[in-house]
Amino acid sequence: MNKTNEVALAKTKAGYVAIIGKPNAGKSTLMNKIIGTKLSIVTPKPQTTRKRVLGIYSENNTQIVFLDTPGIINPRYEMQKTMMGYVVKSVEESDAVLVLIDLTKFEDFESYFSLELTDVLKKTKKPKILLINKIDTFKEIKEVLPLIKSISDLNLFDDIIPISALKGENVKSLIPTIEKYLPNSEFYYDPELLSTQPERFFVSEIIREQVFISYAKEIPYSTEIAVVEFKERENGKWYISAEIIIERGTQKRIIIGEKGAKLKEIGEKSRKAIEEHLDTPVYLELFVKVREKWRDNTGMLKSFGY
Repeated sequence: MNKTNEVALAKTKAGYVAIIGKPNAGKSTLMNKIIGTKLSIVTPKPQTTRKRVLGIYSENNTQIVFLDTPGIINPRYEMQKTMMGYVVKSVEESDAVLVLIDLTKFEDFESYFSLELTDVLKKTKKPKILLINKIDTFKEIKEVLPLIKSISDLNLFDDIIPISALKGENVKSLIPTIEKYLPNSEFYYDPELLSTQPERFFVSEIIREQVFISYAKEIPYSTEIAVVEFKERENGKWYISAEIIIERGTQKRIIIGEKGAKLKEIGEKSRKAIEEHLDTPVYLELFVKVREKWRDNTGMLKSFGY
């Protein structure tokens, strides 16, 4: 490497940062806020994120590649085991780790931090930044100070920052903190790139988001989306065909609804969101397929991208 390249390298920083935490802590909301666009789907239901979503922040001389991960849980079936594998792999591949806690659900460290989450934290030697999320639910920041002090005394985290991912409070100040832990490096990706995930992935996530929003109880969690056809057209609408995969025949009737009304509603909402994301008109066809116990079938999980 010549001297000119060494100087250029010293001026830029780049690295991977994993975002981990329990379900509904605000991980996806935070990444979307930092990137400035919606990459990860967000719903009020826990365990919405299933796969690792990569978001790229490039500003001035810094590039941060964020890895949004599923909420840490005790896995009950094969799909959840794979999801937890994403978390472990993301931490292993990262230069720093953001750990989110939900202030509205936090009483004390021992009761909030499950064995699974504590295990991940103790095993990694990567720099860990604790983000105390949802400070907008408190009238004054000083109310959070005793909590910050008690967690700081545990010596588990390199930095502790109170934020509101939803409102954007303190989110900008997070970037310089992350920069401290990034290596001097050339950018890994084109600065114009926001993610490396293909459009098919985002289309399937948009449809799955509508399923999560529109159905209650177990339906969203036993549902997967498979994009069967994705045809870009120079003239006319793009054509997208997707299957909503469920585990039981009784669920199929619920998904479709009376005279197909519910499925039509899901299709309309999904189509509008997809058109907004792709910035082009689309023709969307949805089909419902039963694949019994797909969440415990390793072959099917691989076919769905897990």
